[in-house]
Amino acid sequence: MVIFGAGLRPDGSPSPTLAGRVRAALALGRRLQGPLYIPTGGIGRHGPSEAAAMAAMLREHGVADHRIVREDTARDTLASVLACAAILRARDHRGPVYAASSAYHLPRCVLLLRLAGVAARPAPPPPMPASSRWRKRWYWRLREVPALPWDAMLMLLAIARRRSLRRLLS
Repeated sequence: MVIFGAGLRPDGSPSPTLAGRVRAALALGRRLQGPLYIPTGGIGRHGPSEAAAMAAMLREHGVADHRIVREDTARDTLASVLACAAILRARDHRGPVYAASSAYHLPRCVLLLRLAGVAARPAPPPPMPASSRWRKRWYWRLREVPALPWDAMLMLLAIARRRSLRRLLS
């Protein structure tokens, strides 16, 4: 299960959005047999990395270390997908992978994972934090309108470059 990061608070603690994504992953993980959690996200404005904060939350909820593979280099969704797809390929993972994120972000996460060759499905998203205002909710939803096709185009370009490079090397 790939858990997509979100910003941390200035003190390094998980934001409500990040905590909600981890709780959603944990809720689904309880229904799966031996899930592998891949929290992804680098260091943003406030450290530690988003992946480190999520891994700590997973451990606090009883997830064993061998079920957590941190990806702490990615600075955005596309980089997270590319890094997580590489981790899954290296582990020769062929089954479905659940993407855990906020409802507004899930379509982009799932699409990019599928373009990267991962059999992705959306995890049930967490509820929107009660503290979030309608303007903020709409900001994040509308932000996805240009982000989804932009990241999809960048993913397709990355795939084309990789194929070209393979042809040159063979």
